[in-house]
Amino acid sequence: MIRKVSVVASVIALGGVMAPIPLAGVGPTVTVKNTLGIARPSETITLSAADVLAAVPTDDIRKIHVRDAAAGGELLTQAVDVNDDGKFEELIFQVDIGPNETKGFELSAGERVVHKRDDFKAYGRFVRERRDDFAWENDRVAHRMYGAALETWAQEPLTSSAVDVWTKRVPRLIINDWYLLDDYHKDNGTGGDFYSAGKTRGCGGNGLWVGGKLYPSANFRESRVYANGPIRVMFDLVYQPWDAAGTKVSEVKRITLDAGQNFSRFESRYTFEGGPKEVTYAAGIKNNAGSTTANSRERGTLRAWEPIKNVPGNLGCAVIVDPAQVVDFPQADGNYLVVAKVPAGSPAVYYAGFAWEQTAQVPGGVEGWDRDVANVARRLRSPLEVTLAK
Repeated sequence: MIRKVSVVASVIALGGVMAPIPLAGVGPTVTVKNTLGIARPSETITLSAADVLAAVPTDDIRKIHVRDAAAGGELLTQAVDVNDDGKFEELIFQVDIGPNETKGFELSAGERVVHKRDDFKAYGRFVRERRDDFAWENDRVAHRMYGAALETWAQEPLTSSAVDVWTKRVPRLIINDWYLLDDYHKDNGTGGDFYSAGKTRGCGGNGLWVGGKLYPSANFRESRVYANGPIRVMFDLVYQPWDAAGTKVSEVKRITLDAGQNFSRFESRYTFEGGPKEVTYAAGIKNNAGSTTANSRERGTLRAWEPIKNVPGNLGCAVIVDPAQVVDFPQADGNYLVVAKVPAGSPAVYYAGFAWEQTAQVPGGVEGWDRDVANVARRLRSPLEVTLAK
């Protein structure tokens, strides 16, 4: 029996969930096919928990084990509760897959999987002690966004829904260490906070775009964590209503980051006074001194490349949207922007991420960053083909 499953590739595909291609199999197996002629490391495979439990009967999705059929060896898995209802709806694991390669994975039931500290490659949390930051990271990048307490901080108040960048050098998780030591504006060997987002969009912040003007929210008021490693961190930030050219609008922003990836997935669900409306939004990158930029309507990409003040190595930042939704690439309020339009009732979905030259994540300078961004966009447009067969 063949069961169709939901799949996510390169975090989550831009166009939504693909329809898997049925593939005959013997025993509980997952077949993954890469149709692109490029290698795809750290791709996340997302299986429906209901489908998995039907193929491998057990009383707990956390008892499911995934094994590489060819190489042997068990893979790291994570059960995900996508709506905080106390039930796990998804099971995820990651694969490295070569150009035009097909791989098989075997499912079995055993003892409940209990993760070790060293397994964790993705993590995030609300940081009340730092005036309501929400910070998140994986083994490659780290970010934070600003909460309510920062708006009224006596020393340096800031109202901004920017996405801040933390340039970490090491693959281990560093958020808690940096906040504990409170010395993260200096590189002590693990990187540091050298990017100033301020009131701009930073590296991937968004806002509504109305009449050629940007209308961003203020700082978030609530946070809700749905997944917190070892593979995926996923959380919501809740924004109170603000005025966008005469219309009150509120926002719930869901952010997802997977291990091994430089790009987070952003999904903004807007609620408009008076009912659903067509959404035109802009996501962007701060126009810092010395930066250069390039965009592609065909790929739905906007990228910047810039020096970082007082530290070596350039920073590449990029935003990727569905090419079919692209409207324009304007500049406004100190930002490079990509404007996109989605139908009424649909969320605004885009990806934003960065890489720092000092980590060797972007060999080849700006040309290398351009290749990386183009490849991420290709992967998002062409999800892996995944089949679960019993």
